[in-house]
Amino acid sequence: MQRCDWVGDNELMQAYHDQEWGRPQHEPQKLFELLCLETYQAGLSWQTVLNKRAAFREDFYQYDIDKVAAMTDEDVERLLGDARIIRHRQKLVATINNAQMIQTWSTPQAFSDWVWSFVDGQPIRQAWATAAEIPSTDERAKQLSKALKQHGFKFVGPTTIYSFMQGAGLVNDHLQSCDWV
Repeated sequence: MQRCDWVGDNELMQAYHDQEWGRPQHEPQKLFELLCLETYQAGLSWQTVLNKRAAFREDFYQYDIDKVAAMTDEDVERLLGDARIIRHRQKLVATINNAQMIQTWSTPQAFSDWVWSFVDGQPIRQAWATAAEIPSTDERAKQLSKALKQHGFKFVGPTTIYSFMQGAGLVNDHLQSCDWV
């Protein structure tokens, strides 16, 4: 099995790479989860985030948008005491805020359709030979980041959004040598 260089020998990383990364995701709840995971990852390794994913899912109601949007300051205080997750107040508050921002669309699916409109509804397939060629962001991610910020989203800088776009399959950055292209 030939995988992208960044995967390594970790089973969680391999499963994420093989089953999720670069696969087009349109389901709003999954898009929300991936966006949240990318916000948690800022400044940390992706493996750290994946190691804590199950606890995040438990604490954030499997990323049910309505339930997360209804969370309160008391919930944030509770989360800050949970050593199983990344306890960064602003990132936790951003998760709740971003769920509330998704609720401003007529439906969660409208949010998904809007996100996908930044790639004209079709995944963009890159043709990278090496991981060194993969950019940390691009113009589409910058545009989506700016639009999300205008909608009131938090922790959605261009690098975070490019990683989100990769994870959600809006951009397929599997290397040419990867069996999962």
